[in-house]
Amino acid sequence: MSNVLFPFSDEHKMIRDTARDFAREQIAPVAAEFDESGEFPHQTIKKMGEMGFMGIEVPEAYGGAGMDTLAYVLALEEVSKVDASHGVVMSVNNSLYCSGILKFGSEDQKMKFLPPVASGKSIGAYSLTEPMSGSDAGTMKSRAVLDGDGYILNGRKSWVTSGPVADYVVVFMMTQPGQKQKGITAFLVEKDTPGFSSGKKEHKLGIRASATSELLFEDCRIPAANRLGAEGDGFKIAMTVLDNGRIGIAAQALGIAGAAYEAALAYAREREAFGQKIGQFQGIGFKLADMKTRIEASRLLTYNAALAKERAKTGNERFTTEAAMAKLFASETAMFVAHAAVQVHGGMGYSKELPVERYFRDAKITEIYEGTSEIQRLVISRNELGLK
Repeated sequence: MSNVLFPFSDEHKMIRDTARDFAREQIAPVAAEFDESGEFPHQTIKKMGEMGFMGIEVPEAYGGAGMDTLAYVLALEEVSKVDASHGVVMSVNNSLYCSGILKFGSEDQKMKFLPPVASGKSIGAYSLTEPMSGSDAGTMKSRAVLDGDGYILNGRKSWVTSGPVADYVVVFMMTQPGQKQKGITAFLVEKDTPGFSSGKKEHKLGIRASATSELLFEDCRIPAANRLGAEGDGFKIAMTVLDNGRIGIAAQALGIAGAAYEAALAYAREREAFGQKIGQFQGIGFKLADMKTRIEASRLLTYNAALAKERAKTGNERFTTEAAMAKLFASETAMFVAHAAVQVHGGMGYSKELPVERYFRDAKITEIYEGTSEIQRLVISRNELGLK
């Protein structure tokens, strides 16, 4: 596809190509192994940090690469194209952890909590969901109580990406239970804080190499200086950060779809049936046409959301709708394309001998986390209708 619609600088092309080469040379050889074992790929994640992929938009003063959202999306797409597990770790680090501290943190918080994670020496996580509180965050049961010069945290969080391996976590707890969403506050918690631990590790259908677990807080005391933003601002912070995260998941979905499409295209060119290449059959050719079209439409929406976020950095413009549209369409495209790719491969698509079945398993989660497809449709429609 032509890139004339988007202002790709030499720097953009450099990070895209660097990420592509790194993913193919360092991640591709181990992706299937870590998917099978479910182990966290510490070494390649550490190398990603050394390459500058774990804090792309973070200014260099705070340990990051100091680049823009488009650069982040381009790099994340290439990593996710090879392995979605590495992609989601990169996405959470950049979108959910670093972006929230950059926007809402004090200077002291930025200096303390950004450099280790943005440089890739440490891993960050984001914790909003609970066992009985997902899309409806106002029902969360976890509590944070002000006690002198600190807060005491109690509760159980769930489905935390990088939870078992994270060194720092942005966690959301209720400080004013009667206020529902308006009673939520954000906090920064360090791994070795007494009373803080990771709980049950989830065994997942896809993105199996990305560690996901519960987080447990039992009379966990943190200094008041670790509160992110004001009391009661947690839900606003969470939703603002999720706008960033949805662009990341759109890029991840775009990568998965691209990998599945390329596999299907190659197979359609080489596999023969009834005396001709299967790609010559209209039933296969039309699948490929739909796959390609949806991928390019997803790319336009994702890049557009990235540019909308860039404009928002210097003005009052919101990019909520653009992020939701990109995430919705790209995630459903990933599932559509991965499903079609399995079908094009026939029996081989169902075999672990090829990575197509992994793309299919990995694609599904993009329609669920950081706001389900149903929530994206709700966000888009309410914004269009002017409803709060």
